[in-house]
Amino acid sequence: MDYKVGLAGRIILLAASIFLLSYFILNGAGVFATSLFIILILAQIIFLISYAESSFKKVRQFLDNIKQDNYTSVFPVKFDGTETDDLHIEFNAILAKLKEDQAEKEANYQYFRSVFQHLSIGLITFEEDGKIQILNTAAKRMLNIEQLHFITEIESVNKELHQAIHGLRTGGSELIKIAHPDGIMQLSVYVIELVMRDVKIKLVSLQNIQSELEEKEMEAWQNLVKVLTHEIMNSIAPISSLASTIKGEIEHKIEQNLPAALDDLEDYQMGITTIEKRSEGLINFVSDFRSLAHIPNPKFSTIHLKTLLQQLETLMQHQFESNQIMTKCTVTPDDLILFGDQNLIEQVLINLVHNGIHAMETSITKVLSIDAFIDESGKIIIEVNDSGKGIEEEALSKIFIPFFTTKKKGSGIGLSLSKQIMRRHKGNIQVRSELGKGTTFKLIFNA
Repeated sequence: MDYKVGLAGRIILLAASIFLLSYFILNGAGVFATSLFIILILAQIIFLISYAESSFKKVRQFLDNIKQDNYTSVFPVKFDGTETDDLHIEFNAILAKLKEDQAEKEANYQYFRSVFQHLSIGLITFEEDGKIQILNTAAKRMLNIEQLHFITEIESVNKELHQAIHGLRTGGSELIKIAHPDGIMQLSVYVIELVMRDVKIKLVSLQNIQSELEEKEMEAWQNLVKVLTHEIMNSIAPISSLASTIKGEIEHKIEQNLPAALDDLEDYQMGITTIEKRSEGLINFVSDFRSLAHIPNPKFSTIHLKTLLQQLETLMQHQFESNQIMTKCTVTPDDLILFGDQNLIEQVLINLVHNGIHAMETSITKVLSIDAFIDESGKIIIEVNDSGKGIEEEALSKIFIPFFTTKKKGSGIGLSLSKQIMRRHKGNIQVRSELGKGTTFKLIFNA
């Protein structure tokens, strides 16, 4: 109210002064009086403008405080009920709220920064120009460094890690081995690309999985030893027993100086034949094991997946017809290509197709489909689906273990070989199955 009264009073006073000036001029007042009134009117105009702008100055000061994040300023409050006082109270309330929000935001920032720093997973974020934004304690410890300013400095730590960080895209991962004062580390490198306020940022996570790998390696060796001892003992025990029996009978006849009858020779021949067959079985087992341990390195080239699947369909056509299996092959898009070893990928698909044929032996509807496409994350996928009996849940976790098989006849190395071939292509193989509803094997290739 005080602002309006003051403004109105100054306008009335200015109007009165102008009226008096006009009156003096019309009545021929002296120069001195006229000049005095003109100066008075100019002064009133200046004071009026200054008074009118006083509130705008306070608003401008208030906005400047917000613009500069200065929430500590306090506008004076007299509690006299005037509009200026009310305006100051509102300004102070808004500044106090903004100050509280700023303090809360800072607390949240410090909290998340503290969490970020104390995570056991190494985290690095950097901008498009390579400038490091955040480097947490775990990353420093894993890389054995004190500080990084630009991501290119990682090249001096490990060239493979530097290449992986620059080469990987969102969702991509790679396993890198680096030397560390505490020993060799196996780092799982995972990358996510983000855009924040039009700034491209790459987030890199580093996880030391050395202990997990060693544990899995030990578990794999234990499983392998169990399989080897089981298979070898199954072959060696009857061979040893039969050889001991034949040896004992021959020694007995030699000691007694008895001639060997025809029936005895036939028994000996049968025993030796049995030993020969079991020995051949053991040799085949060792041969399978050797093939599992010596997978050739892939010879990468461009593979046109539509052509590959057509060749596979032609190759397996006789088995499809003899087993009355209907096949469906789709490639989306038609010109989809894959960079890999065609012979090895074809071998994986043949193994999966054979498994599908075996799984559908007792099925009424026999349909085998092979689909190649690109998923939402840009990875190339090949799915082999059959309408067979499915795989029991207990067996699902073991089907990739060497020599494990659900078939009556089979070496149990087909899926193990396929798993290793996919790993050589930096890909993966997954399986999902439901009893009575079929099985799907999924080959995943990182683009």
